Parts: sequence; C-alpha cells; structure tokens
Amino acid sequence: MSVHYTLNLRVFWPLVTGLCTALVCLYHVLWGSWGTRAEPPDGVDGGFPLLKVAVLLLLSYVLLRCRHAVRQRFLPGSPRLGGHAAFSRHFREPGLSILLESYYEHEVRLSPHVLGHSKAHVSQIVGELVRAGRSRGSPGLIPGGALALAFRGDFIQVGSAYEQHKIRRPDSFDVLVPLRLPPLVALDPRSLGEELALAPAFRSCFVCALKAPPSPSGASGGHWLRDCKPFADGFCVDVRGRRHLSAALVLRWFQSHLQRSLATVRYSLEGRCRVTLTPGGLEQPPTLHILPCRTDYGCCRLSMAVRLIPAVHLGDGVFLVAPPPPPLSSGLLLELPGGLRSEALWGVNTARQEQKLLSWLQERAAPGACYLKCLQLLKALRDLGARGLDSAAATQWGRILSSYVLKTVLLAVLLRKGAPGQSWDEEHLGKCLEELVQFLRDCLLRRHTLFHCVLGPGGAAAEVGPLPKVLREAAPVDLLAAFDGHARELAAARLLSTWQRLPQLLRAYGGPRYLARCPTPRSQRTQGFLEGEP
Repeated sequence: MSVHYTLNLRVFWPLVTGLCTALVCLYHVLWGSWGTRAEPPDGVDGGFPLLKVAVLLLLSYVLLRCRHAVRQRFLPGSPRLGGHAAFSRHFREPGLSILLESYYEHEVRLSPHVLGHSKAHVSQIVGELVRAGRSRGSPGLIPGGALALAFRGDFIQVGSAYEQHKIRRPDSFDVLVPLRLPPLVALDPRSLGEELALAPAFRSCFVCALKAPPSPSGASGGHWLRDCKPFADGFCVDVRGRRHLSAALVLRWFQSHLQRSLATVRYSLEGRCRVTLTPGGLEQPPTLHILPCRTDYGCCRLSMAVRLIPAVHLGDGVFLVAPPPPPLSSGLLLELPGGLRSEALWGVNTARQEQKLLSWLQERAAPGACYLKCLQLLKALRDLGARGLDSAAATQWGRILSSYVLKTVLLAVLLRKGAPGQSWDEEHLGKCLEELVQFLRDCLLRRHTLFHCVLGPGGAAAEVGPLPKVLREAAPVDLLAAFDGHARELAAARLLSTWQRLPQLLRAYGGPRYLARCPTPRSQRTQGFLEGEP
C-alpha cells in the first residue's frame, strides 16, 4: 500500500511565524549591539520589511484558523434516524467527507517514518532477547535437558502494525515466540468446536494430547511413555485419561525463562534503552516494556509495550498460543464438560494466513482502494463510541468490537464481492465505511453470522495457502457467539448512536477541544451505555 505525507497546517504556520519572529528579534539584537546605527540609503527600509513579512504570516495563520472554525461551526449536523435510514444521509453533504478526512489525517493515520523506526527497534530488541533465550536452553528445569522446552530461535511479528492498519501511536506490538518441542514428543491437536456442552467462548480453543512421533525403529508405546515422562510431568495435565500439553504450565515456564534471558542481555541494552518485563500471570502473556534512555537522541523516542506470546507450531504457519482468549467471566470455567481442564486449552493464531489473505486482496484491488483506510476509521469509530463510558462498560464494548472482530468484518465484506473493486475508491470512502458499519450492526443483531475467516471448511484463507488438517476439519466459529443477546443489542444500539452523532464526535475530539472537555459523572456514563447514547 502506497503512503504519502501531507502538510499539517496546524504545525506549519505557527512554526513559520515563530521562526520569522525569532529572525526579527535576532536582527534587532545584533543591530543594537553595534552601538551606532548607520543611516540606510534613500529608499531602503532598515529592517521594517522583515517585520511586515512576519506580521503578514501571523495574520495568514489567524485567517486560516478562523476559516477552519467557521467551516466546523456550519457543517450540517446528522439526523436522528433509526434503522437503515440512519446510514444513508451522512455523506451526502461534502462537508462531512472533509471532516472525516481531516480527522483521519490528524488523529488516526500513523506516520510511516515513526512506525518504521518503532518496528525496527522492536525487532532488534526482541531478536537479542530470543537469541539469548535460545542459547540459555532450560538449565535445571528437567534433569537431562533433552526433554525440555526451548526457544526455536526466531520470532514472528503479528498484528495491525504489520498489516498496515494500526492507528494513532505505534506503542504496542504483538510478537509470537515459537517454542521447540523435544524430539521424542509430538502433538495430537483437536478442535473443541464440536463440543456442544462447552460454553461458546471456548469453542475456538484447542487441546493438544501427546503422542509418539513416527519412528522407523518401531519402539513400543510403553518405552515411549517412560522416556517422555519427565516432559509430561513438567508440562502436561491429565485430560480424559491422556496427557495433554498445558498452556498454563508452558506459560509459567516461558515467563521465567524470559526473565533469565533478559538478565543476560540487559547490560548490553543499557546504552540504547531501558527494558523491563511484566509477567502476565496465567491469564495474559508477559509484556516487554521498552523505554527510551535519557541519552537517546533519536527522532522517535517512544515508550513501547511488546506482548511476547509463546507459540507451538502446528504447520503451514499456524500456531497454538498460550493463553487462549480470556473468558468473559470466571463462571464460564464451571461450564467445561466433564474431564476437560481449563489449563489445557490453547488458542489458535492464523496471522500468517490472514496476512496472505490481505496481500491476495491487495493484488486484486483496484488502484487507490481505501479498504484498509476504512478499517482504520472503523477502529477510530469504535474508540469514539467508548468515550464517556465507565471502565466496566468500556471493557465490554472493547471486547465485543475487538480489533480482530473489526478486521474480520472487513474481510467478510470484501470476500462477498470477490475483491475490492471501483466501489472502494478513495472518493467513495464514506459509503464504504457506511457499508462496514451496517454489516457489523447486522452481525450484532444476528442478521448475519460473523465466522472466523480461517477455521472450518468454509475458511477463505484456504484459497491462498495450505492449512493443517485439524484447521480444515474444525467446526466454523462465530466470533460473537460468546456474547449474550442483550449485550449484542446494546452494542448495536450504541454503534448506531455513535454513527448518527459522528460529525459532532469528530468536531469534539478531533482538535484541541479534546483536552478541555468536561468529565461526565459515573452514573450518567453507565446509563448512557445502557441507552445506547455516546
């Protein structure tokens, strides 16, 4: 996707005015220090033209700001309509398209320069940490060491920052750290999508039983069980009479191993940055915090948080990750069917297939297609809808409209049409965003089902690359099935309300007035979420 830079007048004109004012002051200081001022020749003004230029630049800046304020003041408001009519009138007025474009440029779009520097910095730091972890191995964890987990030595960068649709600040990243299993251990993964007694939140999870790898020597199962017993005792739990790889035990080992590896490389990193590791317990992966040093005079001095996710390779670029997505409440753990244990559940990561799918769509898209820009604006719309909510309501809103759900909405809409055609040109940005919002609302209201784009026989990524058999045979997963009907209806109502009030929200949060807004009382914020009002 091509990127371009635009001139930010809010920065350019004050900078030019300040520079000219500084030149005028410097000129007068130097002129006064000479002691005596010579008379200028006839017809020549000593220094006054420079002062006039500075005043003219200042007046130009003031006029531009006044023009912008007048345009914002007299933009037409959005109608208070319900149903499909609420989606049809927003972008008939050209002023709203201008407002949306301005908001994208100043509040949503990332600087390619800053994003590139951030990704390179993360890659360098994580690379050193993973290499240190690979060289350290697992001393003292399991006698013999040959049956221990180990870092494979590489890492895989996933998420929106590497798919060209991250918004606002490049300060958070996701990195998969593949683990190497012992040669005597193989996995027999199984999807839980067919477990009808299981809560919907867990039907996208997998369990991994241990099995003996194919061996030409024909070793007996009893010998294999005895040989791999140290590994099974350290990393497995019993599920329905079989030993299964435990995501909780693997995550615990992973976090302690990262701490030891970080102690090895911390001294070599002191001159470039300060690095700390925050364990995530058994519910979240650890987070690596990269803070700029005081002596770092680089142009992109950002504090970054990198989630390091342990991953087990299934094949064809598909990984099982620990821990799986968190349940909606602790009570869901009681709904596991007999014999299943929550610590044996793994999530699946298909980021490689999704990246290939986005590349496949980009190759077939018309020049200038704006589908990734629409996804960025859809995320910004989600963030605007969370304004004014208390922490509990905002968390629920963010879980329902997660970034992965929004990306899946975009892929579903695009794949229904085959590829982004001329209707996804930049000039149709508003109508394309409207189509995404309307499809998302229909999914929340169960008019459409939002399936995982890879899992199951209907997975779209099968067209752009092979998949492991266990994923091809997995049951389709509805990404919104974990949420009850009441929560989905509330989210749909708030989405519609946010869309209806989009011009007002863009004006309120798209400029300096964002810093001066008044807080809303907690009771009013909670009631506003229940009524669907932003």
